[in-house]
Amino acid sequence: GSAMAHGHGPGRCRCCGEEAAERGAAWGLYLRIDRQRLQCLNERREGSGATVFRPWEERRDRSQFVESDDDEELLFNIPFTGSVKLKGVIVMGEEDGTHPAEMRLFRNIPHMSFDDTAKEPEQTFSLSRDPLGELEYPTKIARFSNVYHLSMHFPKNFGAETTKIFYIGLKGEWTEAHRHEVTICNYEASANPADHKLEQITPQTHFIS
Repeated sequence: GSAMAHGHGPGRCRCCGEEAAERGAAWGLYLRIDRQRLQCLNERREGSGATVFRPWEERRDRSQFVESDDDEELLFNIPFTGSVKLKGVIVMGEEDGTHPAEMRLFRNIPHMSFDDTAKEPEQTFSLSRDPLGELEYPTKIARFSNVYHLSMHFPKNFGAETTKIFYIGLKGEWTEAHRHEVTICNYEASANPADHKLEQITPQTHFIS
């Protein structure tokens, strides 16, 4: 019955107040974006695409948004600083024709161009207009469990000439990039001769003790 007691303990009430903070933390993957290499293709104002990736609490800040330029398409190339397990996405726009109507997600195809979007995406979503950032689109987690680069393609909107996005929320888990594995491998490779010497010494050691 300890699990039940845990569930109904006083800790539960305390959590209610922290729910918003925890919800915000869940949408913290924007912190794991390599902003130096983040790209938004067909953005009207250079660098504006990057502004839609911000804290969940600031999702309703309408001063920051990206608008498409030549047509209604937008394409984000989002490199992460480690490996990401992507669980959900929020896309917030206007309550009008500029809101994106479809979202296509690709994983681990760096530097995608609009030509590359002819490929089959990992997952496609029909979007509803979401002016308040309330709708969460759950991903097929098995397909997005080891993402170091995410591309988001918005091919069409609800009929306007251009597409506007105010906020994109990315929910999931982040794991540090295992860069040190390389060093470990090198170390093991160079340590092999020493290992063999140890094996030769071992019998003598046993003999002594």
